[in-house]
Amino acid sequence: MPVDIVTFGCRLNAFEAEVIRREAEGAGLSDTIVINSCAVTSEAVAQARQSIRKLKRERPSARIVVTGCAAQTQSQMFADMAEVDRVVGNDDKMRGEAWQETRSAFDIGPSEKIAVSDIMAVKEMAPHLIDGFASGLPRVFVQVQNGCDHRCSFCIIPFGRGNSRSVPMGAVVEQVRALAERGHAEIVLTGVDLTSYGTDLPGAPKLGMLTKQILRHVPELKRLRISSIDSIEADHDLLDAIAADVRLMPHLHLSLQSGDDMILKRMKRRHLRRDAIAFCNQVRRLRPDVAFGADIIAGFPTETEEMFSRSLDLVEECGLTFLHVFPYSPRPGTPAARMPQVAGPVVKERAKRLRAAGEAALRRRLQGEIGATREVLIESEAQGRTEHYLPVAIAGERMGTIVPLMITGSDGERLTT
Repeated sequence: MPVDIVTFGCRLNAFEAEVIRREAEGAGLSDTIVINSCAVTSEAVAQARQSIRKLKRERPSARIVVTGCAAQTQSQMFADMAEVDRVVGNDDKMRGEAWQETRSAFDIGPSEKIAVSDIMAVKEMAPHLIDGFASGLPRVFVQVQNGCDHRCSFCIIPFGRGNSRSVPMGAVVEQVRALAERGHAEIVLTGVDLTSYGTDLPGAPKLGMLTKQILRHVPELKRLRISSIDSIEADHDLLDAIAADVRLMPHLHLSLQSGDDMILKRMKRRHLRRDAIAFCNQVRRLRPDVAFGADIIAGFPTETEEMFSRSLDLVEECGLTFLHVFPYSPRPGTPAARMPQVAGPVVKERAKRLRAAGEAALRRRLQGEIGATREVLIESEAQGRTEHYLPVAIAGERMGTIVPLMITGSDGERLTT
């Protein structure tokens, strides 16, 4: 039986799942389920644990290996689960040797479950060219950066991913070229702290330079998209590329987290409310049709109703279309976990209001698209995405193609043609 990967969390995990599959199968593993976990919230960790128990009931003979951010930060907790056979570290999961060692451990019999190395000792990042992406898959990810040098007071991820490290520009360009030549229409650059790209490389190139190099040297690439960024770190070249090249999609997802300055300071973020609004206005001047998404945390410790209202107002003031709402949950070992907490029911209620604001903003954007002709990337038999990442209900188009379609309506969740 093949190696099955169950992935939780971010787009980076989705990319890394393909590396895990390749390396694990290359090591000769079979009848194995790998849980590629997420640690961003306590709910994500709980979901991984629930999935492990369910999968073991369904496939009692399968070996279960846990890896990912939660495995790195809470390795003993997973090792203590009777259903788990092995815990592999977050950097180790990308190395074939770790999977060969796992295979050997399984062949020998009962042994030490935990195979997790010191993530903070990792200083370099090897490129991983993925051959396993299905041919014709419309959208694929390219990992250009990993880890984070910042220490936001709520975030456990640096301890699951390590410090920031980048893939050299030449290796990124080559991977993008190979994927474009293989027929993938859209490529998404992804990382943990994408706008810190290059700080560890000779000459410290920035994300904007990388973006321009890709667009310049891979003319056959149809679409380039950038995943979540920290707007305060956006450089001039990135803004120039947004303004100048239509192949760079007019859709940016911003790590905003809050709209209140005091909460931002307590979060140890590096921007203020006015910075977020100014950035959105600046990009909109360069690319008037741009669509913004954002991460916002509801119910951060010490957040009052007045402070929360500033986050709510940010949806309109920044012109956000896509909202990713996180109800705050304390992560053990982080400074925010020791701050005065907001009551759980209040956190849930604020998250609900934020989601409602996000849904209303999306409906307004969808309504505003009626009458426009958009270049739609066909993702499946039933759905495509515009340049702005807006979903479109379709029928009769070939997956992987980009088709100009007139938008005639909206069902409140997707555009229709």
